[in-house]
Amino acid sequence: MIYKYNYKTPDVFSNIVMHSDGESLIGLWFEESRGISKYEIDCQEKELQIFKETSKWLDIYFSGKEPDFIPRYKINGLTQFRKEVIDIMNTIPYGKTVTYNDISKTIAHNRGLKRMSSQAVGGAVGWNPICIIIPCHRVVGIDGNLTGYGGGIKNKVELLKLEKNDMNKFFISKGGTTYEKM
Repeated sequence: MIYKYNYKTPDVFSNIVMHSDGESLIGLWFEESRGISKYEIDCQEKELQIFKETSKWLDIYFSGKEPDFIPRYKINGLTQFRKEVIDIMNTIPYGKTVTYNDISKTIAHNRGLKRMSSQAVGGAVGWNPICIIIPCHRVVGIDGNLTGYGGGIKNKVELLKLEKNDMNKFFISKGGTTYEKM
């Protein structure tokens, strides 16, 4: 059985949906996340200890502080490549960002390869089922381009602002050559 809990976020963010297998967090998405509907099957709403722990983590995070603990989570369907990407994302410090290219270079180096596809890294980052806690929002395009975010660009921008990133470093490509500076 998969259990579900809805978390109310501050007004500038979309609300959050959590899933658990009864013991561990197995999903955390913004309500308007791309592809969330595929996870909304046969879920029972229930208050669980893991949801309380995760809500406490989110309360601390949304108050503008870095939580000093990580709720217990489990990731189903984790390939070796996705695990490498998630392990790297988990090392990105609060308030900092890295590029997809940075991650691809790290993986290429670790595997003894000349190069690794940044697009493959983007796919693995986008696949992340536990947003915010596994900080996929801290991965940006080259030169600060805030490329796609499964939870919505609006949420990504607000998460980066919450972590006090210098938003002047970022922009959103508006198709082709038009850019919106942050």
